[in-house]
Amino acid sequence: MDKPFHIFKFTHEVINDIVKTPPAPHRHDHEEIIIATEGNYEHFIDFNNSTYLAPSLVYVAQGKVHQFLPNFSTKGWAIRYNTEFIPGGKFHYYSHYLDNIKYDLDKGFFLQSVDNLCNMLLGEIQQKTIDYDTIKYLLNALFSKLESLGNKGLNIKDTPNNGQIKTFNDFLKLLEDNFKSSEGVDFYAGKMFMSVRNLNLISKNISNKSISDIIETRKLIEARQLLIDTNKSVSEIGYELGYSEKSYFTRVFHAKTGLTPSRFREKTCSSLAK
Repeated sequence: MDKPFHIFKFTHEVINDIVKTPPAPHRHDHEEIIIATEGNYEHFIDFNNSTYLAPSLVYVAQGKVHQFLPNFSTKGWAIRYNTEFIPGGKFHYYSHYLDNIKYDLDKGFFLQSVDNLCNMLLGEIQQKTIDYDTIKYLLNALFSKLESLGNKGLNIKDTPNNGQIKTFNDFLKLLEDNFKSSEGVDFYAGKMFMSVRNLNLISKNISNKSISDIIETRKLIEARQLLIDTNKSVSEIGYELGYSEKSYFTRVFHAKTGLTPSRFREKTCSSLAK
């Protein structure tokens, strides 16, 4: 992307073009948020396919393989931005630990305010001289609204009085430093001076996932990136991520994605080459 920010509206003409000539699965060098206000659409991300009804939102992290397939009735917005333009957003942060970030939007005033902010952003980007400070201000306001709803969609109960969110985020930071090791739940609980049971309870309350689920998800998100971006063998990637046996790594990867690592690499490279 040649500019740090871009937004476009899903007009009737834009959607007709996409429906008539569907894009192949592809990767971006930027972040993308798709907000559908009407209709429905299919979304593929890392070859997991889901169908959504509007109003809803999906977030695509930089480097993810995805494909957006609307129907003729789809309306909404696509927002694209460089990670450095708006650093530290929750969408980007949680994308390391969740396979997909997607949720329904509330109708009524909330959706209208989102639509108003998107129209203001579109107006700013169409100026002869673009004021990126104003765009950042408006984009942060939009993200604030979306992320507040996202706490429900992601099962993240982020409130000022909720001490569990801090513990959960401390765990994620610890995981980021250690996920390539073979360490299990006991290691993380010990580092945090907690019992395995309490750490799992907090994780379940906040993310609806166990600690072991989150550890595996983080490993496999990294595995997918390595399969796409490097020429390392499946055995090398498995070993790098703490799996001592290729067969076990393959079983875990297949259970989570429905594809073996080799088949995922083959399918991804084939799609991206089109």
